[in-house]
Amino acid sequence: MTLVDDVLAGPPRCGRVRLVAVDGPSGAGKTTFAGELADAFRARGATTALVATDHYATWDDPVAWWPRLVAEVLDPLAAGRPAVYRPLDWTTGEPRPGPVRTVHPVDVVVLEGVSAGRASIRPRLSALCWVPGPDPESRLERAVSRDGEGIRGPLTAWQKFECGWFAVDLTHEYVHPNGLVLSSALTQSDH
Repeated sequence: MTLVDDVLAGPPRCGRVRLVAVDGPSGAGKTTFAGELADAFRARGATTALVATDHYATWDDPVAWWPRLVAEVLDPLAAGRPAVYRPLDWTTGEPRPGPVRTVHPVDVVVLEGVSAGRASIRPRLSALCWVPGPDPESRLERAVSRDGEGIRGPLTAWQKFECGWFAVDLTHEYVHPNGLVLSSALTQSDH
């Protein structure tokens, strides 16, 4: 059975939604994996939305924005209502408010980005996927080649932050060696 099969066979844990987190350090390949995962859910007939933590996080506010994402996106979708929010637009290399986005109720939300699988959301997850990527230097070079030399300084600082974040949040300890953990294991008390 695949991850997609397991998630769709299990009950929703975020209200009416099956919430799948794709977490890992910057430049690891989370966005690519999350897009492929969303496509796989859609191919199985599940209405699916992809939401990125980059829609909220900034260089200066890497994780404290979480309550806004829950209030604007996750809670409305869990209740079967549309989520309306204004994602950040990073196309210039600096975050600025983008156009308003509406996400209509769906079967599955793939939440992608650094801290997507944080401790506070784990009880509501149907699955937690971890994308470790290569070593930090390779991940930095991958991101700089994709987004431009101007992000090298901020991203180097971000990498130091995320290293500390993952050490405290212990996200990786909730992920099996195959890179994912299903909802039944997310709330076990042995962690």
